[in-house]
Amino acid sequence: MKTLFLINSLVFSFILLYYTILSLFGLYYRLKKKNRPKLANYPSVDLLIPAHNEGKVLQQTLEAMVKLDYPGPLHIYLLNDNSVDETEEIAEAFDKAYKNLHHIRVPVGEPKGKSRVLNYGLSISDSEYFAVYDADNQPEKESLKLLVEAAENTPNAAGAVGYVKTINANKNILTRLIAQEFQVFQLLMQCGRWFLFKTGSLTGTNMLVKRSIIEEVGQYDVYAIAEDAELTLRITSKGKILPIVPESVTWEQEPEKLAVFIKQRTRWLQGNLYILEKIFHSFDYYKGRTLVHTFQQILIYIVFLFFLLTSHAWFIAGLFGLTTFSVKLPLLLIWYASYLFYVAQLLSAQAAEESFSPLNIIIGFISYFTYSQLFLFLYFRSLFLYLKAKRKKQIISWDKTLRF
Repeated sequence: MKTLFLINSLVFSFILLYYTILSLFGLYYRLKKKNRPKLANYPSVDLLIPAHNEGKVLQQTLEAMVKLDYPGPLHIYLLNDNSVDETEEIAEAFDKAYKNLHHIRVPVGEPKGKSRVLNYGLSISDSEYFAVYDADNQPEKESLKLLVEAAENTPNAAGAVGYVKTINANKNILTRLIAQEFQVFQLLMQCGRWFLFKTGSLTGTNMLVKRSIIEEVGQYDVYAIAEDAELTLRITSKGKILPIVPESVTWEQEPEKLAVFIKQRTRWLQGNLYILEKIFHSFDYYKGRTLVHTFQQILIYIVFLFFLLTSHAWFIAGLFGLTTFSVKLPLLLIWYASYLFYVAQLLSAQAAEESFSPLNIIIGFISYFTYSQLFLFLYFRSLFLYLKAKRKKQIISWDKTLRF
């Protein structure tokens, strides 16, 4: 048992060191001044916006889209997936007012979800690049231009990935926690992986991909709920790269209620379980830069889960006096180090984004004991539903995130 805990401690220390290095280089890349050359000619871009019952947010979204500052040919496709609210009326009004904005009614089909809608959008458009924005997004004016410049100026790039900020971050404690999580993932983890390994992950929105790449790797997997992560693996396995462009910003609404958050994250986790299943069935995902993404999936959804369960089990056993030996190892020191590192990540992201406030700092210190612990509940909820669907040979349904 002591040997097991020694191995456990060494592995955990290695992971902690890896994330420390990743965060430091990610912060450096985020704050580093970048020279992105302008283009003599900007390629054509089709902007795809999947929408199903988005009437509450669509007006602001389309207003932001038509204000995009892009010097090349740009067409905006609002892909209306059989909405029954005011989505159609809003989309039609913009279609009539702007010649480059098109309201497209997506035919009924199965399986339902974002992937099928995007595939339809690709089938009726023909630009050199396509960009994807969710229907609640409000991109800043130069966001698309910055993505295209990064893709065109980066050798072997398949596209580019921007940064997603939380527009309702200050609404309540939950939205503040989500905003901080996004800051750490995108500003530190994404930027760190790009700086160290020249690999990035598509984020599902504020992302750009070359159409020729889709023709090479195939369209969106209609059974993939985490369609962005799944497509990232296929693109990277072909030796292509996705530069991270943190200066390209879009603003997105996040769940303001816990029930909505749980449904959203359950969908995300089921999507990542699907990706794990694919990873374990093909050696293509263990080569070259793809290994970085594979390692990340295994690290989060298997290794991190194991350590979290082990930590909780050891703590509970100690409370009830069930541990029968003492371990002369700095386990408590390692736990403190990991907690302080977690807090340092959050505070560093706040510093980079200039979002420091007394409340955000407090949230940074309590996040591990509150928000992060939801991961266990969400993981096992998602796993149960995923295995249930597999057993019954059902397609996992797409749960739309409610807007406010």
